Amino acid sequence: MRNKKKLLIEQLDQKLANFKDAGTVLVPQKGWVNTIRTTLNMTRDQLGTKLNLTKGAIQKIEEREATGQITLNKLKDVGNALNMKLVYGFIPKDGTIESLVNLKAEKLARKIVLRTNQNMKLENQGIGDEKINKTIKELADEIKREMKKSLWD
Repeated sequence: MRNKKKLLIEQLDQKLANFKDAGTVLVPQKGWVNTIRTTLNMTRDQLGTKLNLTKGAIQKIEEREATGQITLNKLKDVGNALNMKLVYGFIPKDGTIESLVNLKAEKLARKIVLRTNQNMKLENQGIGDEKINKTIKELADEIKREMKKSLWD
């Protein structure tokens, strides 16, 4: 990877590290708005008053959140009314952005090398497993270094 790209990845990984544990938190079945409101013993009317909305509108907000059809802006508004802050972000499934890049680069390199090797085998010029693995690693390193957009195709 170019130094600038590598630095950006490292910086992003540092920021996302703060959210690592957030990935283990399960969203309540009825959603956060309903769960927090009921835990605080707050009625829909009371929350509606804070948002200048009706009890029915609050019910719709809770339903939309539970089904994943609510906007971030609406969640932010509800959070403000509850004196809370909406936190939003993405967490890499494999731990870090760097590991995501490594995985994608190796997958692409493997695909290229194995396809090339298959063509070479047809011409009786195939190479051994050790050489294939070494070539995959070298190509993956080159792909990471260049960080081409084709990595994400």
